[in-house]
Amino acid sequence: MRDEILKSARRVVVKIGSSLVSSKESGLRPERIDRLADEIAAIRSNGREILLVSSGAIVSGIKKLGLKEYPKSLPVKQAAAAVGQSRLMWAYEKSFERLGIKVAQILLTHHDLADRRRFLNARHTLAALIGFGVIPVINENDTVAVDEIRVGDNDSLAADVAHLVDADLLIILSDINGLFTEDPRINPSATLIPLIPEITEEVEKRAGMSSTFEGTGGMATKVRAAKKVGEYGVASLILNGQEAGLLPIVLSGGDGGSLFLPKGRRMTSRKHWIAFTLRPRGQITVDRGAVEALAQRGKSLLASGIVGVHGPFEAGDPVSCLDQDGKEFAKGLVNFSSDMVARMKGLKTTEIQQHLGLPEYEEVIHRDNLVIL
Repeated sequence: MRDEILKSARRVVVKIGSSLVSSKESGLRPERIDRLADEIAAIRSNGREILLVSSGAIVSGIKKLGLKEYPKSLPVKQAAAAVGQSRLMWAYEKSFERLGIKVAQILLTHHDLADRRRFLNARHTLAALIGFGVIPVINENDTVAVDEIRVGDNDSLAADVAHLVDADLLIILSDINGLFTEDPRINPSATLIPLIPEITEEVEKRAGMSSTFEGTGGMATKVRAAKKVGEYGVASLILNGQEAGLLPIVLSGGDGGSLFLPKGRRMTSRKHWIAFTLRPRGQITVDRGAVEALAQRGKSLLASGIVGVHGPFEAGDPVSCLDQDGKEFAKGLVNFSSDMVARMKGLKTTEIQQHLGLPEYEEVIHRDNLVIL
């Protein structure tokens, strides 16, 4: 199954970690970029469509600005990103140009992905670039992004891009070999797990956070990205990008890295967007009957099953649905504001009509706008 998935994947998103293409000592590493470009050209030569999500802009900018340490303030981070992004893109431009391959820069924020119209526009733009044989080089727009519009890390961004373009495979290249049975830094006898059929709680616990100067996350962010795209039906491969030649070898069926299998069902693009791209603006707590109706019988959420409302949120906003133990089990787009839902909670439709007038919708969240997690 592993070989079949890796060999058959046609549209592939490759995330390149910051430590692969930059360092605080040297800034950008052009020799590394050249080698990665050669490998990407090799896997592209057999008909694959490749999109890159590349880190490295901030570290490159830090070197150019002469900073001694990673900046802590947002304005300095953004200044470093502004200086470093153009240098990073120019390095990719030169490296791929010698191979006769065109590249294009795409900078995204969470707003571009959370707004459905902008999400679809980005999808169409990327499809057009792929149609022209261009490799998009994608990064978060760190120069303008603030906390509320940040994606957060490029592992998560790569997962969003895989969904955005209906990819067959997400590859995360970093300085990590993959997922091990234990932390190999603590237990040298730990072994690499080549195939992970399902991301269980045990797998998530095994993926402890680690970070370096060059990167913003460790195995935990990579496993979260794999889980995110797995819900959409996309497999993920975590691979050590420092090992020269490993990428084309693995995609030809060789050993290396850890492959995370996707869920058996493929979630629709819109429902995946609701579940994994939108950030909840509030929470609605429901009783056991409503949990069963939503999770087991595919029903819409009615006001009669609601026992608590935590806001504020407006009509059309994404909200989390919690059971009475406080566990999130669903997410959806709500038809009413938090104030209105608080007035409606626990009431049947006829009671709502008597006390509050005829509502615009019967459902607080319609099943077409609801995702069971």
